Amino acid sequence: MTKLLLSLHVLAAIIAVGPVTVAASMFPPAVRRAAPADGAGPAATAVTTVALLHRICRVYARVGVAVPLLGLATGLAMGVLGDGWLITSIALTAAAAGVLLAFVLPRQDELVGELTGRGAVERRSTVRLAMFTGVFNLLWAAVTVLMIVRPGSTTGA
Repeated sequence: MTKLLLSLHVLAAIIAVGPVTVAASMFPPAVRRAAPADGAGPAATAVTTVALLHRICRVYARVGVAVPLLGLATGLAMGVLGDGWLITSIALTAAAAGVLLAFVLPRQDELVGELTGRGAVERRSTVRLAMFTGVFNLLWAAVTVLMIVRPGSTTGA
């Protein structure tokens, strides 16, 4: 059962978190391309691309709930819920979810609204969003390293 849970956990992480990290990283430059500096309105195809990237982030963020749930089930089955590496991973995962829900998705919502309303998009907004996206991605990278290395784990290499 442990191998099945671990396999499902890893697959969920790849399938759910991967698209969010990629789409969220592509979002700020796509907004900058959609909002020309010359003040002309955004191209319809560029706005569609931005909206699609935002939808990918929203949908896969919901699917991503499976990752920590399967991770907790796997940790319970392996008997490692009290290990420091896992507790740290849980905290970093919670922080990544917090950054996504509190900073990345709401700012994406705002920028999509500005583009569809033909309003001006400030470069500063896209830079700030890129920063929050980078923090989100770094948190997931740290979790991934902890999951592989598992310092102090009796199941690690």
